[in-house]
Amino acid sequence: MSLTYNTLGKSELKVSQVSLGTMSLKGGITKLNVDIIHQAHAIGINYFDTADLYERGVNESMVGQALAAVRKDVVLATKVGNQWRSDGSTWDWRASRPYIIKTVESSLSRLQTDYIDLYQLHGGTIDDPIDEIIDAFEQLVKEGKIRYYGISSIRPNVIQAYAERSNISSVMMQYSLLDRRTEMVFPLLQEKEISVIARGALTQGLLLDKPADKYLQFTSSEVLHAKKAVEKTALSLGLSKSSVLLAYVLDSGVVASAVAGIRTLSQLKEIQEAVKQLKQLPETEKESLEKSIRQISYTEHLV
Repeated sequence: MSLTYNTLGKSELKVSQVSLGTMSLKGGITKLNVDIIHQAHAIGINYFDTADLYERGVNESMVGQALAAVRKDVVLATKVGNQWRSDGSTWDWRASRPYIIKTVESSLSRLQTDYIDLYQLHGGTIDDPIDEIIDAFEQLVKEGKIRYYGISSIRPNVIQAYAERSNISSVMMQYSLLDRRTEMVFPLLQEKEISVIARGALTQGLLLDKPADKYLQFTSSEVLHAKKAVEKTALSLGLSKSSVLLAYVLDSGVVASAVAGIRTLSQLKEIQEAVKQLKQLPETEKESLEKSIRQISYTEHLV
């Protein structure tokens, strides 16, 4: 099976069901980074996600240069809202209309493009000037500098605010078998026809080949129990463990793409093989996976 493409929210964007998150590609324009991006595109990945925060813009420049020759064939996504301090020690949250309107110019330049397909607010709190921020994104859409916009957040109250008050196409959030907390907002997103871009589907390797360790609110023994369930499902269905984890996330009904943070060509090869095996999990297997680990919930930033 080859990659399939899903419509992102109510937009006209078609994104590959598995996509490339470039934060892990450190060091700018290196042969390895460019090879990974080119090979990802060659196997059908068309959605590439970066942020102006990553390596102080170096990541955007690398992505822009690597994809310049195929710009019209890909969906470029980046993020805004964080500003590095001049000494490089850390960054500050800068969620305002003037900052967003100004900062998009730098991202456009680094990405070597005159439009960004998906511009995302990189975080956010319920105390931000949300209507002002929405207005900034809407202005950029009207000016043709961005095609669509979204947010990157795991805070239910922030997600609800933008879902109800804006025209966001997507919400990027952490979502996996180990972290199902954001399922509480899925019904709202489905109602508003807003897609989820899922990061962390492969659980940082904890349910694959890394030793089981504590994660979020789980003990290492709980993670180990879930890991064994994934192994059992993979063996039963004749799939790789990566394929099982990706299928689980993509089967949610609201996830348009699972973003993989790839650092090596061998990891990309594993993703390619997992995609070839992708198929919808039988309901019995899905239930078995969910029963292998308790459901956890958010305790903060609730609606």
